[in-house]
Amino acid sequence: MQQITPFLWFENQAEEAMNFYLSVFKDSKVTRINRYGEAGPGTPGDVMYVEFELNGVGFAALNGGPLFKFSPATSFFIRCETQEEVDHYWEKLGDGGKTNQCGWLDDKFGVTWQVVPNVMGQYLNDPDPEKVSAVMKAMMQMTKFDIAKLHEAYEQA
Repeated sequence: MQQITPFLWFENQAEEAMNFYLSVFKDSKVTRINRYGEAGPGTPGDVMYVEFELNGVGFAALNGGPLFKFSPATSFFIRCETQEEVDHYWEKLGDGGKTNQCGWLDDKFGVTWQVVPNVMGQYLNDPDPEKVSAVMKAMMQMTKFDIAKLHEAYEQA
């Protein structure tokens, strides 16, 4: 069992968000849906709480009302092997949301994601500071990461 689970607080879109995320991540499933009963505090039958898995990682979400909002101070980092993966997550999660610099985006629910190619770790940890600098400069010009352009910057340094 996963010891630490990301817990998301939605005003009233927990089920909608869960279903959206299930459509984006191939290996995902619903593990629990709890509904309000007669004792409340919500309307009987409405979703109160959901649990789901995205690519094997468990998440929980609550319809907790308007008290709290999401912030980029907390984000979910998606490691991508190929440009096709970067494109998939960028397009799906960004639909109806807002794109930011350096692979960051806010989805239509306000949850922040980082869509990052695995090769970034290799490039940014290279012992050659000129290569690292060239990749950083290229990265700072991007919203969605372009692996070919990052590779070109790395190789030309």
